[in-house]
Amino acid sequence: MAAPAEPTPPEAAKPLLGLLNGVAQAVYYGNAEITEALLREQLFPDMAPQEFGVLLAKMTGIVKSIASADMDSNQLDAFLTAQKKKPGGITSDQAAAIAKFWRNHRMKIRDNLINQSKWENTLRNLSWRVDFKSQSRNIDQLSSPVAIVEMELGKSGQESEFLTVEFDEVKLNQMMKKLSKIEESITSLTQAS
Repeated sequence: MAAPAEPTPPEAAKPLLGLLNGVAQAVYYGNAEITEALLREQLFPDMAPQEFGVLLAKMTGIVKSIASADMDSNQLDAFLTAQKKKPGGITSDQAAAIAKFWRNHRMKIRDNLINQSKWENTLRNLSWRVDFKSQSRNIDQLSSPVAIVEMELGKSGQESEFLTVEFDEVKLNQMMKKLSKIEESITSLTQAS
């Protein structure tokens, strides 16, 4: 069964949806080309600059509030209802446009906020293999298995760094025990909450 199609927004809501998209582009997606002047010129050319500035500030504040709380649909409905009742708040048409915008952008904005909040490198890729030593200073180490772990580390938008680690059987067993302890700790913490 096909999902019901989203209703086409009324003509009056299209500029507001464009404004909300512009706010998302400028604030969350890092698009420096989106300026207040461009948005007013493209979406609300008949609106006075000061009046547009007030509308832009209001919509930016609303989007930031929604995004920082990562609101689900129930929270969003309650928030928009409160905004409609507030003196100088939003209209029902604006609330509908904001709700439609959030449904379409929630996950992408959330992912961008998470990526922006990462300070350290993240693991992009991990591969491993088992090799046998064919050369060694000690004869007893010849043909002993060695685990080779290759990790690709990096931040979003930056070039990757590669780290290669070699483990003999003893070191690999020690690492596996430590990883098991970490897994047990995580499991106990997640079950406790």
